[in-house]
Amino acid sequence: MRILLIEDDDRIADALKEALTDQHYSVDIAADGEAGWEFIQLCTFDLILLDVMLPKLDGINLCRKLRRNNINIPVLMLTAKDSSTDKVIGLDAGADDYVVKPFDLPELSARIRALLRRGNPTLPPVLEWEKLRLDPSKCQVNYAEKLLHLTPKEYALLELFLRNGSRVLSRSDIIDHLWTFEDPPAEETVKVHLKDLRKKLKTAGAPADLIETVYGLGYRMKQI
Repeated sequence: MRILLIEDDDRIADALKEALTDQHYSVDIAADGEAGWEFIQLCTFDLILLDVMLPKLDGINLCRKLRRNNINIPVLMLTAKDSSTDKVIGLDAGADDYVVKPFDLPELSARIRALLRRGNPTLPPVLEWEKLRLDPSKCQVNYAEKLLHLTPKEYALLELFLRNGSRVLSRSDIIDHLWTFEDPPAEETVKVHLKDLRKKLKTAGAPADLIETVYGLGYRMKQI
């Protein structure tokens, strides 16, 4: 899942990015509201973490701009203001939830998961494909009850395939979903991660082509 963090405090932004990356999210950072708006026009995001007090374009007006343009990405506002009036203003601007700084990271993570589920009501809490089971709440993957030890990128790659089922994903699709805008890898990197993921699945007993190659197009989960 790809998150846009719009936050002008470098210390907070870096700490949040590190924590969310550890939870297998792909995180882009914008330091002001105008830069955030440019990101939103360029990329597809699953959720926006939006600070209220921003230079150039503040969070309230950016949120209003999103909703005026019929952009319905879930927005979780971050602010140092904790009065009920400030919360009402934020929610009326179109925010979906509101967290006051300093926030508790486990609570913030839970709110993010809740908004991502709300943004896609068909999103199952556990993803399954034949004997393969991925539990996003625990960041665990099992095949035939065997626990797989995956790197963060391997986990994110597998989750992306499971969320798309039999839909074919090109290498550029995968890069767009799993890497940040500032640091896209060469397409060969996708092949390397996919090779390692397939090897770990096969070691656990999965068919070698559980993630199959559709030549000339990309990859998808194979129905057994």
